[in-house]
Amino acid sequence: MKVLVAVKRVVDYNVKVRPKSDGTDVDLNNVKMAINPFCEIAVEEAVRLKEKGVATEVVAVSIGPKVAQEQIRTALALGADRGILVETDEAVQPLGIAKLLKAVVDKEEPQLVILGKQAIDGDNNQTGQMLAALAGMAQGTFASEVAVDGESLNVTREIDGGLQTVKLNLPAVVTTDLRLNEPRYASLPNIMKAKKKPLDTLTPDELGIDVTPRVKTLKVEPPAERQAGIKVADVAELVDKLKNEAKVF
Repeated sequence: MKVLVAVKRVVDYNVKVRPKSDGTDVDLNNVKMAINPFCEIAVEEAVRLKEKGVATEVVAVSIGPKVAQEQIRTALALGADRGILVETDEAVQPLGIAKLLKAVVDKEEPQLVILGKQAIDGDNNQTGQMLAALAGMAQGTFASEVAVDGESLNVTREIDGGLQTVKLNLPAVVTTDLRLNEPRYASLPNIMKAKKKPLDTLTPDELGIDVTPRVKTLKVEPPAERQAGIKVADVAELVDKLKNEAKVF
């Protein structure tokens, strides 16, 4: 089984994000970038399937500028076998990403595609679902457990009311939730080995995909500042403050 894993380059989650002065986008100058945490979970799950003897090859694919090779190399250091970069300097939106991934799926013919359920920058939570629809593949979203059963896949999903287990016929698309696994750390020897693993580069034009944005960002701004909370000694003090300061009742 070949597994295709999508990874995205995002601002490191430890960094405080700041918008540009003109409010058009996030300021990325001198900002530390990293692999999207949900994508890291997807890579870990694919590598575990290979370690179990279920997967024969893990291919990491990313869409973005040339520097996104860094995140592909991270995936390779975590255990992926080879990488593909669809290089573009455009800010590709979810539908464009799904179309590009569909073109890569047509080219690679994987039996399983694993993605993070969302990226921590846009929080769109759309790409996996769009890819499944475009490719005509079964989908299991928000996965907290994945088990291969012959030519099918049992996926336990995180839903509002609890857990739901679905059976998918392969090929399929799975998006990962936080509780699916705990990603490993890349060892120094594996980081060095990753530099020698194959990494191919494609372009949207080569894949025949138009990535022109369909949605226009009107404004990017930080969240409104809120007054800091205070601690109270007991219930009586809490009730007093709610009544006399917050005017709740």
